[in-house]
Amino acid sequence: MTTVYVDADACPVKDEAIDVAVRRGAAAVLVSNGGMRPSRFPEARIVVVPEGADAADDWIVEACTRDDVVITADIPLAARALDKGAAVLGPTGREFTAETIGTALSMRAFKQHLRETGESKGYNASFSAADRSRFLQALDRILNRTGR
Repeated sequence: MTTVYVDADACPVKDEAIDVAVRRGAAAVLVSNGGMRPSRFPEARIVVVPEGADAADDWIVEACTRDDVVITADIPLAARALDKGAAVLGPTGREFTAETIGTALSMRAFKQHLRETGESKGYNASFSAADRSRFLQALDRILNRTGR
């Protein structure tokens, strides 16, 4: 069975991911370091991991398989999930693949360097309705590919 794992800390599309997963017959798991409110979807499993750097990421990587989907904006987590064979989708609808993850990791490192040197303030674009729509379409497309 396909499982949709959501890196739930600060994820703007938790409810949408659960809704699509449940509608398509996939399991939904929200993984967080804590502070999450109960989901309005009783079908979703909520996993709260201990505090610590990358504890949620480690849990997701340990649990995911090649039949699963991981939803995250965390590029290192995306790379680790891809190594396990999972499909990986960002909350803006950007699918990470073996072909694109290297560039994403490089850009992440470059932007971090710019922030550390003061060349950039590190502001992220705000999440939009178009991002949400792209996410929903991409998740549906990925679940079609996995047979869900």
